[in-house]
Amino acid sequence: MKLSKIAKKLQLQIITPSVLSDVPDSEITTIYTGDLLSDIMGNAPDECLIVTIQAHKNTVAVATLKDSPAIIICNNRQISEEMKLAATSEKIIIFKTDKNQYEISGLLYTLLNRNQ
Repeated sequence: MKLSKIAKKLQLQIITPSVLSDVPDSEITTIYTGDLLSDIMGNAPDECLIVTIQAHKNTVAVATLKDSPAIIICNNRQISEEMKLAATSEKIIIFKTDKNQYEISGLLYTLLNRNQ
């Protein structure tokens, strides 16, 4: 499913809108949910959508290593300017939601598996 369709269906708030014009609308086939960045680095598949509460620039570095097109920050966490700047520089889209990781992951699972 296209990232733009996921964002619309889940009503995700875009935090880095300037990145949208710089990147293609990625096809998302898998997600990875985690709050330990070392776990995400070691276990997330490349090009996945990352779901986390880690709202700082190190999360962007991990997303870059995994070639992830986007990060969803859960629990309506405050996102630092440093993270926004890093994501813009690396062309990674950051979304925000008030849902927790369990809720958003379940919704994503349902969306992605409905199309198969």
